Amino acid sequence: MRRPGVLVVVLSLCGIVVSLMQTLVIPLIPDLPRLLDTTPANASWVVTATLLAAAVCNPVSGRLGDMYGKRRMILLSLAMMVAGSAICALTSSLGLVVFGRVLQGCAVGVIPLGISIMRDELPPRRLGSAMALMSATLGVGGAIGLPLAAFVAQRADWHALFWLSAAVGVLNLLLVLFLVPESPVRAGGRFDLPGALGLTAGLVCLLLAVSKGGDWGWGSPLTVGLFAGAAVILPLWAWAELRIRAPLVDLRTTARRPVLLTNLSSVCVGFALFAMSLILPQVLQAPPETGYGLGLSLLETGLCLAPSGLVMMILSPSPPACRGAGAPRPRWWAAQRSWPSGTPRASACWPRPGRSCSPPS
Repeated sequence: MRRPGVLVVVLSLCGIVVSLMQTLVIPLIPDLPRLLDTTPANASWVVTATLLAAAVCNPVSGRLGDMYGKRRMILLSLAMMVAGSAICALTSSLGLVVFGRVLQGCAVGVIPLGISIMRDELPPRRLGSAMALMSATLGVGGAIGLPLAAFVAQRADWHALFWLSAAVGVLNLLLVLFLVPESPVRAGGRFDLPGALGLTAGLVCLLLAVSKGGDWGWGSPLTVGLFAGAAVILPLWAWAELRIRAPLVDLRTTARRPVLLTNLSSVCVGFALFAMSLILPQVLQAPPETGYGLGLSLLETGLCLAPSGLVMMILSPSPPACRGAGAPRPRWWAAQRSWPSGTPRASACWPRPGRSCSPPS
């Protein structure tokens, strides 16, 4: 690879744009029922559909990239994102917007595919920081996208958000097409279609029950049935994956202690990150009369959330440096403690009934 810096920049930009799709509509959540002429429960599908599609397509696109070319799958993923953005930009129908958001969610596989290309193309001395930066784009794009989306939504029709994402998607597609080489590394075997279908069914049952159980009722037959379906399908899927030569997901590697604990930690951190990005904007925009809201505008809400993305970008080179300086576990533990230690401080400063958030004069 003659220009490793260009490769890292282009792939990181793709990661930022794809992660931006996850939070693009968050500033609009309180207004979605009015904009789409539907109920709040139905409007929430605009967010839920993207997360479901991302969870399902991530392992599938990774496996297809190993088999048929990682750059090719990145181009296909970006093309799906552009198509989904264009659909959302051209309609105000709930069904079509949800379909467009599904296509946008299918593009999240760009991030692991980009990391794979980096492993194949970059020299070892640059690999650690490049992979850290690419991994950080999932949070960076989401945090930076919030104030950007709020700024556009306040000054233009909400469809302009999707026109903007389509334009940026086309730009990234062209950058990948002309500046990112195809990795020569290929994996053999056949695509595990039964495994893909089983994983899709199990994840959809589980994530639908988790995300919509509050609306449907945790004890409703539909929610209980989805949980039961996930409890049956996912163990059967895992049993089948352990017995084929080229599985969609290598569960034996995943079950190794270092990999398993790292993934569990990542799930917990990711859950906290996305929970804050989904819940906090609604709380910040809620009227003060509710007793917990601050009544902020869309732009003010986005600016409140932007610093987290900037910190992620600044600190992304630190994991390789920490690994070279000594044992990474104490540093990892210190980083994990920063989240729960910051939450009580924010809670202590939050306005409560009878207590103003303004400083005393």
